[in-house]
Formats: sequence, structure tokens, C-alpha cells
Amino acid sequence: MLLPLALLPVLLAALPAAFTGGGTRRWFGGRGDSQRAGAQAAKDDAAAAFYELDSAQRDLRISMETITAVDSSPAARKAAEDFRVLGQRIDEVSHHYITAVDSHDLDRDDLEASAASRARADLVRAKDDLRRVKADLDRFAQGLGPLLDKAETQLARLAPAVERARQSLLAATRALDAVRASGLRADDLAARLAALSPELTKLNEGAGRHGVPETLHRADDVLRKAEAVRSEAEQLPARAAEIDRRLVSLRTRAQAITTRSAGVEPILSELRRRYSAACWQDLQPVPDEAARTVARAEQKLKEAQAARDEQRWPDATALLSTVRALLNDTDEAVSAAGDRLRRLDEVSFDRSKEVERTRFAIRDAQRLAMAGRSTPDPRHARPLDDAVARLERAEAGLEGRHPDWWHFLTETEAVRRTVARVVSEIREERGAGA
Repeated sequence: MLLPLALLPVLLAALPAAFTGGGTRRWFGGRGDSQRAGAQAAKDDAAAAFYELDSAQRDLRISMETITAVDSSPAARKAAEDFRVLGQRIDEVSHHYITAVDSHDLDRDDLEASAASRARADLVRAKDDLRRVKADLDRFAQGLGPLLDKAETQLARLAPAVERARQSLLAATRALDAVRASGLRADDLAARLAALSPELTKLNEGAGRHGVPETLHRADDVLRKAEAVRSEAEQLPARAAEIDRRLVSLRTRAQAITTRSAGVEPILSELRRRYSAACWQDLQPVPDEAARTVARAEQKLKEAQAARDEQRWPDATALLSTVRALLNDTDEAVSAAGDRLRRLDEVSFDRSKEVERTRFAIRDAQRLAMAGRSTPDPRHARPLDDAVARLERAEAGLEGRHPDWWHFLTETEAVRRTVARVVSEIREERGAGA
């Protein structure tokens, strides 16, 4: 127990005299003199034990306050409770010591030997109690080592973390000012920076009010958010320039696709004239769909330009991504018509290249399936045999006046995909077994 302030000066003032044997005191010879000396020695020892315990408790209280300010873990809460219980024991033994001191006036001229003997016994008992509790307090302090190290580490991080957060906010503010000076508003960044102002106020209020863990967390959060604002502010001029470049590029691309889509109709006419309906029917909607898609892309480009003019950067970026996706789809559809005609012309002129390419893939897979085996695994042999039969059916389907060349091409592609899958499975299985 920490003694009342009014009482401590009295006790502490008496300590020097106690340690030196007192001031002017009358002594009488004989047995009484010896008993009085023994009692005084016991009083001095008890006073020293009391002083040591009080000092240790005060020092340990500082350590406990450090831990409880930083750590709210179960271990820290248990330590705080154990310290409270120890405090109650300290209160008890300190009270017994003070009672023993107050009960015996060793400076009385008429102090009897029996009274001195009782005083000595009481004071020795008080001293022993004080030292036992002091030993328990020392053991408790030793056990606090890991918790105290952790708490002191966090406290050591506190001031640098808060200062880094403040400096990050300052850097973000300067970067934002520079961007605005160049004519860019950066309203969203300004709003995000303004939202950090209350957090800065709490940081300035300190850990004494908000606690060390919360303050450390707040400092890290402010640092991260301020760094993001600063980085985006510094990148904003380049981002604006990139959006301007993409606007020009996508307008040019939309115009080019519009020009190319005008050539799809003549290609379809050629396909209709030379090949069966199955070879070109799926391409019939391409010209109209291309026109509609390009029109949508051009509308989105206008919206993107408006967003850029209003400096709504995320909206502008999202709209440009939509435009790009629309033009990619249209570009593929427009290219598909010309690619279809080219491939049909090649295979109808000489189908042997396509057949040989597919047969080579099948033979290569068959050799791999037989490598190191006398008979192939049915899981591999069956799809490869089916691939051979499928290729033969595709070739046979070309007989007649109006062969479906497109079906032939899609079938050979499908056969090669099946073969490639079998090859992949064989290699994976053998790799796993290696």
C-alpha cells in the first residue's frame, strides 16, 4: 500500500535516526539495556524493510502503468489483477508494521525489559512479513519481463509513428496544392484529405487520452491514407494526360472500325456467292451490329470527354474501359468476315494441309501414349481413336456439290483440341509419377 502523504514524511524523517541508532537517548546498563538495544535494532531493520518494500512497490507501479496503458491482452489483465492482490497484502503488512512502531516507545526512560522484548518480537515479525511480501513482489516483477518489454517497445514506436503520420499529411497537402496550382481541381483527393483532419486532432490529443494501441493504429492508418492521397496527387497530371491520349486514340479507332465495317458487306456477298449458307449465315448480322456497337462506343466517348472536362477521373477511366471493350468486340466481328473468306478459300483450294496438320497431331499423341507401354491406356486410346474417326467423317462430309467447308474447319480444330487435351493429361500423369 502507498501510505498517506501526511504520514510518509513523519516515517521517512525518522528513518535516518533509526538507521544510525537514534538521537539523544538515555541508556541504562544491564539486561534492560540489552533488551532496549535489541528492540531498537529490530525497529531499524523493520524500517529498512518497509522502505525497501515501499520503493519496490512504487517502481513496479510505474511498470504496471506502462503495461496497462499499452496492453489489453488477457495476460496483461491478469498481471494487473495480481498486482492489485499484492497491493492488498502490502497494505496489510504495512499496517501491521506501523501499528508495531506506534505501539512501542523505545525512547522512554522507564522502558521495562519485558516491554522492550515484546517490542522486539513485534518488530521482528513485522520485518519478516515485509520481507516476505517484498520477495513475492520481486518474483512478480521478474515475471513481468515479457509484458514490460512489449509495452516499452510499443511506447518507443509511439512518438516516431505519430510524427511520420504528421509528415505524411503535410506531404499530401503540399502535393495537392501543387496539383491545384496546375489547374487540376482534384476534389475527391481534397475530400479524402479533409476527412483525415479529425484523426490528426486525435493524434495531437495524445495517447494519454486515447490509449497507446489506438493511437498507434490511428497513426498507421493516417500514414497509409495520407500516402495514398500524396501518391495519387503526384500521379494526377500524368493520369490526365493519359486520359487525353486514350480519348484521341479511341476516337481514331472507332473511325477506323466504321471504315472497315463498310467492307464487310462485299465480303458477305462473296461468301454467299461461292459457299453454302452454313459457311456464312452466322456472319449476316455483323454489319448492323458493328454499326450499333460503334454508335454506342461513340456515345460513351462523349460521356468520357465530359467526365474528363469535369475532372471526374474515375468516371472517365471507367467509361474509356467500356469504349475499349465495345471496340474490341466490334473489331473481332468485322475481322471475322474477312478471316472467314480467307480460310474458306485456302481450304477449298487445298484441303490436304488442314488434314495433314490434324493427322500429324493425332500421330504425335499416339506415339506419346505408347511410349514405354506395350498397350496404350484405354483412357488415352479411346479419345484418340474417336479423333481419327471424327477426322475421317469430316473429310467424307466434303463430298457433294456444295460441301460445308466451315464445318470441316471447325471439326478439324475440335479434333486438335481433343488431342491436345489427351497429350496434356498424359504428361501430367507421368510427371506426377516421376
